[in-house]
Amino acid sequence: MNRTEETFWMRSETTLRKRRGIRVLFSFLEYVDGRYPQPSITQGRTDIVSVTPWLAPVVWEGTFHPVLLDSIYQKRNITVAATVFAVGKYIRFLKDFLETAEQHFFVGFRVKVYVFTDRPNEVPKVKMAAGRELVVHSVPNSKRWQEISARRMEIIQTLIEETLNKDVDYIFCLDVDSKFHSRWGTESLGELVAVIHPGYYKDDRSKFPYERRPTSRAYVAPGEGDFYYCGGAFGGVLAEVHQLAQTCRKNFEDDAKEGIEAAWQEESHLNRYMLLNKPSKVLSPEYLWQDFKARNAEVLVIRFSGVIKNYNEIRPN
Repeated sequence: MNRTEETFWMRSETTLRKRRGIRVLFSFLEYVDGRYPQPSITQGRTDIVSVTPWLAPVVWEGTFHPVLLDSIYQKRNITVAATVFAVGKYIRFLKDFLETAEQHFFVGFRVKVYVFTDRPNEVPKVKMAAGRELVVHSVPNSKRWQEISARRMEIIQTLIEETLNKDVDYIFCLDVDSKFHSRWGTESLGELVAVIHPGYYKDDRSKFPYERRPTSRAYVAPGEGDFYYCGGAFGGVLAEVHQLAQTCRKNFEDDAKEGIEAAWQEESHLNRYMLLNKPSKVLSPEYLWQDFKARNAEVLVIRFSGVIKNYNEIRPN
């Protein structure tokens, strides 16, 4: 997205609020001397749902106070890790990912970005703020993008076991062919965090692209399912993400032994896992929009989005 589009989105956000008379839950003015506007439980956004049936928050613009939240977590001195896979031609997306992360992803907090790539010499030089670190790990390429996708869970599991458990509090696993446009911060923190897929959040669950073969361990039966979650963005505390990665990896490998590959690889297994293990926080489609889609009225801000690309050109098969 270019600068003109970003300006358009910002202006559109202001217009939407004025036209629809949306009263946000909190004022977004910086609070002074520890004071902030009184919160309300009777006034707020009426165009979206901000809690799931199992009482997990659904995070939308206008449902949180960023300065208040940051002040709470700054006292805890947290460190946040992000993993990103830039294998093969996907390395071309890494520069925009890293540069926009510096502008919007947990600004003011300690952040460690772990890049997994088969082209470590092509990792761009990006200036990072104090307390932020880029760590590059070499991984092999593959002739099939499905295998690259599937290996992510194994690598995330190993990273948590061998490295992150020493000094990291939270982890987010993100797609490299994406970029940040606005704040992604402490409002997203939780035990187990899922992002609702922008392509299906208004659909009946019968239209969700779950794995529908009962022989697969990613199977979701007709009539089941809460939301369809993105495989390109998920996170939480280390223990929860480790359990997710370990379970999805095992299920994927057990399927493979029987000649089964789930419809959407690790995303299918992630959705099965989230059905059985409800996320404690759900992020709205603001947190992984799709650049080829027009922004819907209830999406007041786009924080992170998948860029437009030619899959036939960048994927190995």
